[in-house]
Amino acid sequence: MVKAQKKTLREHGLSIGIFQTGKNNAITDVDGVKVGHVTKVSGEDMRTGVTAILPHEGNVFQEKVPAAIFIGNGFGKLAGYSQVKELGTLETPIILTNTLNVPIAADALIDYTFSFSENENVHSLNPVVGETNDGGLNNIRARYIKKEDVLTALSEAKAGPVEMGNVGAGTGTVCFGFKGGIGTSSRKIPEKVGGYTVGVLVQTNFGGVLQIAGVPIGKELGQYSFKNVLEEYKEDGSCMIVVATDAPLTSRNLERLASRALLGLGRTGGIEANGSGDYVISFSTAKSVRSAYRTDSSLETTTELRNEAISILFESVIEATEEAILNSLFAAETMTGRNNLTIKELPKEKTLELLKKYGQLK
Repeated sequence: MVKAQKKTLREHGLSIGIFQTGKNNAITDVDGVKVGHVTKVSGEDMRTGVTAILPHEGNVFQEKVPAAIFIGNGFGKLAGYSQVKELGTLETPIILTNTLNVPIAADALIDYTFSFSENENVHSLNPVVGETNDGGLNNIRARYIKKEDVLTALSEAKAGPVEMGNVGAGTGTVCFGFKGGIGTSSRKIPEKVGGYTVGVLVQTNFGGVLQIAGVPIGKELGQYSFKNVLEEYKEDGSCMIVVATDAPLTSRNLERLASRALLGLGRTGGIEANGSGDYVISFSTAKSVRSAYRTDSSLETTTELRNEAISILFESVIEATEEAILNSLFAAETMTGRNNLTIKELPKEKTLELLKKYGQLK
């Protein structure tokens, strides 16, 4: 059950962009997509977790979905990139966790895939695992994530509302110097141009100069990268972005869609710093572009959108990414972790006052 959370920015009256959201304003508005979290908070230094994203309810290895990965800045440890780049398909769910738990998450994805009886003869697998480094609040060297945590996130993944903030892979993250976390948002385009949905989920752990609807929030609050550059500066990173859509796109246009998500990150003030791992994983759930593991034919037949039909999806993914990042900040709460480090949440009331001051809220 999703616990009560603080209001999102939209619930405070600020709508990002021009398009309507889906029912839950979440990546799960794309039919078939499910999300599961395992959150591990214990003692003085366990502040970490796992987030699982399932592209559909079936056996993903046997019914692969087209996918692409776009790298904004590659200071990261994303597992599975080269095969997705080469073949253009995703054959496992996507796992997000922390940097040093990528190997065990990949191992768990192998166990998960082997658990399907029809996969009994599978001898090669490309698990996809993304990460950010939560080593400030979390004792990352302890590698608290276990295989059973990943398998639980997969088994408990569900459709509907998605819990945001200090949950799952966002438990120990920091964004713009404030507490970051998991955020999500979606956009549904008008029926006359397809009625497709684009959903985004983010794991925010990056820096820059926060802005909301063009308002220089970070500057006004005195919290931004390079402020103390003559004293001490800590490199910023990273952001994982997962994009799902029911629009029939194959890997080429999914990569184009993924690249636009980073424009949404830019709208929030993110800078893709040298030490930042900024990756976008995108996939389509449309059945007309799925690929069966084995068929009797050597030909692949797909029906996909033409190039000129996807500009509206570009706008949608930019808006959804921007709002997902802001939702992660509005949902996150102050946390104290390793070495008694405290990362404060975004001061919501002050932020809302600034939005009113600049004419973005009434």
